[in-house]
Amino acid sequence: MRNKLYLECTSGISGDMTVAALLDLGADQKKLVRTLKSLPVKGFDIKISRVMKSGIDACDFDVLLDHDHENHDHDMKYLYGHDGDSYSQDHGEHHYQHSHEAHEHPHSHEHHVQETHGNSHTYTETMHSHHGHHHHEHRGLNEIMEIIDHADMTDRAKSYGKRIFKILAEAEAKAHNVPVDQVHFHEVGAVDSIVDILSVAICMDDLDVEEVIVPRLCEGSGTIRCQHGILPVPVPAVSNIVSAHQLKLHITSVQGELITPTGAAIVAAFLTSEKLPEDFTVEKIGIGAGKRQYECPGILRAMLIRESEEEASGNDACTEIDTIIKLESNIDDCTGETLGYVMELLYEAGAREANYMPVFMKKNRPAWLLTVLCKKEQVSAMEQIIFRETTTIGIRRQEMERTILKREKRTVTTPLGNVEVKVCIFDGQEYYYPEYESVKKLCEKTGISYKEVYHMAVRG
Repeated sequence: MRNKLYLECTSGISGDMTVAALLDLGADQKKLVRTLKSLPVKGFDIKISRVMKSGIDACDFDVLLDHDHENHDHDMKYLYGHDGDSYSQDHGEHHYQHSHEAHEHPHSHEHHVQETHGNSHTYTETMHSHHGHHHHEHRGLNEIMEIIDHADMTDRAKSYGKRIFKILAEAEAKAHNVPVDQVHFHEVGAVDSIVDILSVAICMDDLDVEEVIVPRLCEGSGTIRCQHGILPVPVPAVSNIVSAHQLKLHITSVQGELITPTGAAIVAAFLTSEKLPEDFTVEKIGIGAGKRQYECPGILRAMLIRESEEEASGNDACTEIDTIIKLESNIDDCTGETLGYVMELLYEAGAREANYMPVFMKKNRPAWLLTVLCKKEQVSAMEQIIFRETTTIGIRRQEMERTILKREKRTVTTPLGNVEVKVCIFDGQEYYYPEYESVKKLCEKTGISYKEVYHMAVRG
């Protein structure tokens, strides 16, 4: 059965809210803590606890930073210039200790300092003047990719983290009119944001989510203060992500920023559909708490859902029907090296399939036919890559229905170690398809040939 995740973003979305919701949904907390300890990043600890938000019990994910990495740039008083009267210590929200305490951390966009005294939890906020900011670490995209590569994460989790960061980098590059490889921004370079994003990747991988449904994103209005001055809500990075990935946005009357750039990038990276099944059952619910206090509840509700039997019965028990978009472009003046690079970018952006083949155009000119398969929500992002990186001046688009075998991800144990496989069932027979990167890693570790490891995994 394919795991379908429904994210209800009526109070917006941020990195720490997403991590908390996924943990509440059942993501392995011990695995998260263990993996975060492997990061070549210092200056943080994490804390997972329970909080009450508008009378609703929720999970809270908090990143605790040391003095050198502390980031208060997005405290409520700094963001909106309040005197603090409407944002008193607990603002009516009661925090209490989780029985399985780990240390965790919040997104830089909604950060509070927490001091623990026995069983009580006091919240303080730090006001920043324009001359009182700490020095923040600025990291470029290449440095962040290296951090991910050296972390003890699965290949799938690494790919998730890289995808989110690249979406953010592209949005920031457009906002500041600089190349992606020259983007250096403290929001994503900050330790707390790195931990948030990679925690989302780790939890999504652990829950084995294959489909993510987000009908729309609810955003606030007004203005917000940031490193670059006073900006309208949604901020440029969020607006760019929403535009590039064709996300549905709903502006509410709430004064403030409900969607952080990290939150928008998470949705863009994982979204597979904006439409819920007509009928479905809810398998499990996870609620993640935000740090900011607005008139809306300040929670992200995540649900693992199952399509109703009546709706699913229209398909064969082993197959399902969905819609895919095919993009095609004839390119006659582009090098093979360029197209190889373009394919890498397309896959990293979530393309279901990408390939190019030699063709002959008018006057028998040799050329390439580039073909990309993607979901409807990804068309804009794919076209941006193709137009930016190739010499094409036009892309053909075709919507196609397809029948696909239902599949699920599994980990099989071989005499050499574990291998991640995709399992499909047809006519009562299970078929195993080992994941390339997982097989490759075991080959490099053991020195055994790819063919031998592959066949061990297929035998299950």
